Amino acid sequence: MIEPQLTNRPSWVNVSKNSDFTLYNLPYGIFKTAKRSPRVGVAIGEEILDLTAVAALGYMDDLGMDVTVFDRPKLNDFIALGKPIWTKVRARIKELLTEGSDLYKHADKVLVAQVTADMLLPVEVKNYTDFYSSQEHATNVGIMFRSKENALMPNWKHLPVGYHGRASSIVVSGTNIHRPKGQMMPPNAETPVFGPSQRMDFELEMAFITGRATDLGDSVTTADAEEHIFGMVVFNDWSARDIQKWEYVPLGPFLGKNFGSSVSPWIVTMDALEPFRVAGPSQDPKVLPYLQYEGDKAFNINLEVALLPEKCQKETIISRSNFKYLYWNMAQQLAHHTINGCNIEVGDMYASGTISGKSEDSYGSMLELSWAGQKTILLEEGGERKFLEDGDTVIMRGYCIKDGIRVGFGEVRSKLLPAK
Repeated sequence: MIEPQLTNRPSWVNVSKNSDFTLYNLPYGIFKTAKRSPRVGVAIGEEILDLTAVAALGYMDDLGMDVTVFDRPKLNDFIALGKPIWTKVRARIKELLTEGSDLYKHADKVLVAQVTADMLLPVEVKNYTDFYSSQEHATNVGIMFRSKENALMPNWKHLPVGYHGRASSIVVSGTNIHRPKGQMMPPNAETPVFGPSQRMDFELEMAFITGRATDLGDSVTTADAEEHIFGMVVFNDWSARDIQKWEYVPLGPFLGKNFGSSVSPWIVTMDALEPFRVAGPSQDPKVLPYLQYEGDKAFNINLEVALLPEKCQKETIISRSNFKYLYWNMAQQLAHHTINGCNIEVGDMYASGTISGKSEDSYGSMLELSWAGQKTILLEEGGERKFLEDGDTVIMRGYCIKDGIRVGFGEVRSKLLPAK
């Protein structure tokens, strides 16, 4: 059910029917303007609710929290207050933005137009892990890199495969990415060459952010995992396929991945996503006890990737996928990540891995869409692609729809620039 008590009580803020940022969402981000220092905001329609300004008016005084956490350049301090506070604050914000609240009298103090604000990276990313949780993607890559008979490695259906990535190169939407340089082994060559990657790619992913730390030696169960998860963002894991292919044996991704990852600026909370739970794919063979879970752990999040070449006016939607396709869910990912006693921190980011479906138009990377360069992707205004070219802007969007209600993530948009 989607909070029926609010369906007949709209917000006093103008929110269009197709907005990602309705009263049912209320995602958190960090913004700044010419007159406002970096601080915590909540998206509502085309506006940002300035929580520092709301707190200054006394609307948060009775929540039993330190309201100065809203006047910080990252969300970590607020997130660290814990799930009971997250729930109280979200409920209060919803109440204040619903028609009938007297906060509208202070609209000029508490609302900022999104078009006038700069969005910043919402959290200090302490640690970053990238999983490899789509069976369709892993199978496709395995066929291209190895063979159809040996597509999935023997461990793949027994544990959520992942690797520790580079937290320092995670950037917010709107940050341009330079084409990376590195070693590559051209086809039929005997020695590697050095230069800018010739096979630049995106990876359509989602990422969750932990809001509760654990001690070294502790583990998180699948039953308790969501108590540790604050929310989710859309995640573009930029990839240099030719660098990756040459370097990934024997220790996995390195320079082909760590030059940049882009995230959407608004964190959608697990409370907002609750109505969109669905069953995930069946898992066969049966997983070990610590990876077993009860209930629905997948979420019906529609995803799309658009490509906008430089000097073009019209974008081309090149992929439509869904978060629910993932074989391994977030609870299993976090349980496996911590089963050895690895401690987690507030602000850690965990990407899903490329999210691909079974149909070719649902593949979540250029590598799959072009089948390693063997196929051509046609663009709306003419032209074609097999991999990304300099000047291309990649746009990823995510949203949920149920019972006429939309909860969205906005977008992550980044342009590929030439190598430095």
